[in-house]
Amino acid sequence: MFGALDTSTSALVAHRTRMEVISANIANASSIDDGHGNNVPFRRRLAILAPGSDGTSGGRRSRGVHVREIELDDSEFRKVHAPGHPLADAAGYVNHPNIDPITEQINALEVARAYEANIQAAEATKTMMQAALRLLA
Repeated sequence: MFGALDTSTSALVAHRTRMEVISANIANASSIDDGHGNNVPFRRRLAILAPGSDGTSGGRRSRGVHVREIELDDSEFRKVHAPGHPLADAAGYVNHPNIDPITEQINALEVARAYEANIQAAEATKTMMQAALRLLA
């Protein structure tokens, strides 16, 4: 029964990390320079999840899910035609981040729902554990 609680807990941690990545993407959706005035837009980040293993990890079973890595989205930057902009290239285009705020908001809603589902699963597990302890007493 503790395995079920570990699984829900690991998912909560993973979804919190996913939400942090999505929040950073939304916050930087209009960041078109690198802070030094160079046209190096913020590149969208993606949290990649991976299942836990059935083996041991540092003397402890690794169950559930975890964030394997946070990778950069290699899709093309959005090009906006702004010939008078100081960061425009020779053709008059300025690179903008490859972030779609609507997609990020939908992803945030999905992560919030998954987080809520794992909270409910953890609560159900705790309730079952309490009932089992009452039966043993």
